Amino acid sequence: MPFDQKNTPTFNEINDLIFESITEGVFSTDKNCRVTSFNRAAEEISGFSREEAIGQFCFDIFRTDLCHTRCALRNTLENGKPISNFKVNILNRNGVKIPISVSTSILRDREGGPRGAVEIFRDLSAMEELRKQLQAADQVEKLASRNREMQEIFNLIPDVAESDCNVLIQGPSGSGKELLARAIHKLSSRRDRPYIRVNCAALPETLLESELFGYVKGAFTDAKRDKPGRFVVADQGTILLDEIGDMPLSLQAKLLRVLQDGEIQPLGSTKSTHVDVRVIASTHNDVKNMIEEGLFRGDLFYRLKVINIEIPPLRRRPEDIPLLVDFFIQRFNAQQGKRIEGISEEVLDHVMNYDFPGNVRELENAIEHAFVLCKEDVIQLHHLPRDMRESGPHAAAFSSRPRNPVETAEAKVIKDLLERHRWNKAKVSEILGIHRTTLWRKMQKLGIGRGQD
Repeated sequence: MPFDQKNTPTFNEINDLIFESITEGVFSTDKNCRVTSFNRAAEEISGFSREEAIGQFCFDIFRTDLCHTRCALRNTLENGKPISNFKVNILNRNGVKIPISVSTSILRDREGGPRGAVEIFRDLSAMEELRKQLQAADQVEKLASRNREMQEIFNLIPDVAESDCNVLIQGPSGSGKELLARAIHKLSSRRDRPYIRVNCAALPETLLESELFGYVKGAFTDAKRDKPGRFVVADQGTILLDEIGDMPLSLQAKLLRVLQDGEIQPLGSTKSTHVDVRVIASTHNDVKNMIEEGLFRGDLFYRLKVINIEIPPLRRRPEDIPLLVDFFIQRFNAQQGKRIEGISEEVLDHVMNYDFPGNVRELENAIEHAFVLCKEDVIQLHHLPRDMRESGPHAAAFSSRPRNPVETAEAKVIKDLLERHRWNKAKVSEILGIHRTTLWRKMQKLGIGRGQD
């Protein structure tokens, strides 16, 4: 076929075709950030039509969480430097948060002078959803620790998961018992089967019994149909009996039968049903004391604790605090589209000396609270929850403990170095050749603090 020059699109027409055909959103602005062009993909992602967008300030269309603080396009207009793959969240026309990746560049006229800027953005919603699914599926990644006791627990998990025995996880509230139970399930041969969690403290006795074992039609007034219990739903999989220390004694006897015979009997039924379920139980209570007080069955305790895992409270593993802080900051940055770099030295000083009665959950909540308030690159002390800010350090509690001569000498060396270097802990830990968190632990153990002898 001969070349038809007459019907060949012009250069400008080709540019327009490309502009409308690419899957990335593209728009341009003048030097005052007013939108001058807006392609079809930009319409689809933002929800605004071209007619609605052109002439408006870009921040009125995209409404990102960084529009008035660290706007990528405004930075490019001010300094002429392009920006690539800057991640941010926008609100579309319906108020739905959309994660996008932004790249900006300056627009120049024929003489090379700046006349505006162009922004190319890509919808990351599908990628973000996949990331969340992968993160949810891989719970073991969250189990990070530098603490020796925790490392021993992590080393034990693969062997525990490979077996099919009952497990009792003990530890204070907020220490990560459920996370550990889920990791055991994910590493086990039952990983593709159900994982069911039941909070034994959240329901009264009658409801808890029907929740665990189910009921048949007519078992009680409102039983209009058969309902399978959680043990039946968890068949071939794993059931976590969370806060089992709060389970009533009468139900403990029925649970013991499940563990012994692998059978459950629904409420109102005369027949037993066989189930194949791996049982993991967790509690923050001291079960041995409960047994002595007649609040927990000893035979059930020993049935459950074939493997007994005790998670130490966060105050006993302060070396994990910086690691957890970094993890939470990365996670909240991804979730909220922020770019917070870390915490200040003052905040680190405070959290390392805080008791954390709520353990890891309290630390996580504190960082999330700080994310709400922090408009800067670094979290400062005033961003933390008030009750945490106003709580004094627990390190002073160690100061009255008697020291042996070795500890006395060690304390003197550390304190002399701290005073010599104006309490710069990073510098002192470097001089001593130890990690900064190790220095913190030594200071806590030896009761070293400003104003102490």
